Amino acid sequence: MAIVINILLAIHVIVSLLIILLVLMQRPKSEGLGAAFGGGMTDNLFGAQGTNVLQTITRWLGCIFFGLSLTLSILYVKKEQSKADRSLQQRLLSAPVPATPAPGAPSASDPEVQKVMEQLQKEIEKQKGAPAPTDATPAPAEGATAPVPVPTPPGETTPAPAPAPAPAPAPAAPEKAPEPAK
Repeated sequence: MAIVINILLAIHVIVSLLIILLVLMQRPKSEGLGAAFGGGMTDNLFGAQGTNVLQTITRWLGCIFFGLSLTLSILYVKKEQSKADRSLQQRLLSAPVPATPAPGAPSASDPEVQKVMEQLQKEIEKQKGAPAPTDATPAPAEGATAPVPVPTPPGETTPAPAPAPAPAPAPAAPEKAPEPAK
């Protein structure tokens, strides 16, 4: 598109210069600047109808000038819009994607999803060559909910769990006073 704009711009400049030259060459009624360019020369070149020929050529060049002006303005607007569209696309592609689940997607607390996640973890551990984790955790009490492990995407690390607080020492039993001897 840039090549077309440059070619049309060069033609536009040439047409502008030709219009200036033709307007200056025309013979006004009072013989203004037309006489400076040799008023008799146009009569020799175009005959007795020299003024009509110059006016006709000027009209055509004027139409070409306005057509080129309109075309160039449209091309410049399209060029700027395409730049803006490309920058908008780049901003959209570089924007982070929110990690919200899709509506209607199963939640991580569903038992089926938990089974699938456990199977995937086992397969990942097998591929890494590490032993698969065993289910040595006790079952939750009836009515209690167990925490659901959420898998992390590759490349992200999970924070280490905070150490459990040490149990407080049990209070010492009160010493019994010795019983008096009887």
